[in-house]
Amino acid sequence: MKKVCLLLPNGFEAVEASVFSDVVGWNKDEGDGTTDIITVGTREKLRCTFAFTVLPDLLVSDVNVDDFDALALPGGFETAGFYEDAYREDVLDLIRAFNAQGKVIASICVGALVLGKSGILQGRNATTYNLNDRVRQKQLAAFGATVIPDQPIVVDQNIITSYNPSTAFEVAFTLLELLTSKENANHVRRLMGFIE
Repeated sequence: MKKVCLLLPNGFEAVEASVFSDVVGWNKDEGDGTTDIITVGTREKLRCTFAFTVLPDLLVSDVNVDDFDALALPGGFETAGFYEDAYREDVLDLIRAFNAQGKVIASICVGALVLGKSGILQGRNATTYNLNDRVRQKQLAAFGATVIPDQPIVVDQNIITSYNPSTAFEVAFTLLELLTSKENANHVRRLMGFIE
């Protein structure tokens, strides 16, 4: 069973987290059955960007990277405390550990800024939120990433980044494809109604 660590800092955007759990879950029940997802939080009770509470399966301090095959990270809102939690050193260390082992890391929207802050995007192609005068893309470039501004999803070796919430499902399917196969990911896409 391939396990995905769904990393949830406080203030994460729920829709961006839910696509990972849905795609991985659909694959577990209706696809090739080889994937599972474990939610990992920065605290015992997490507040989403738009005000509901989530109880993660594990805390960051409980994670053994060797138990997982991939890391998934949604974005979030500054006003909800996302960066305050996501930029914690234990979170950044966890990201670095996944990358050091070459495991797949998928982020949506401003989740890429957390990857950038960890240092793993130095000299690598990536993208992040592309609207509002591209402020977030400039921040990502300041972390040393080579920003591909108008490409919705950027894959550089083991890392997937994307430029806004509209890309969320496709990021999750790309993650599934890297963990299983293109044929299997398309099978799940078809079952979920994304392709005919």
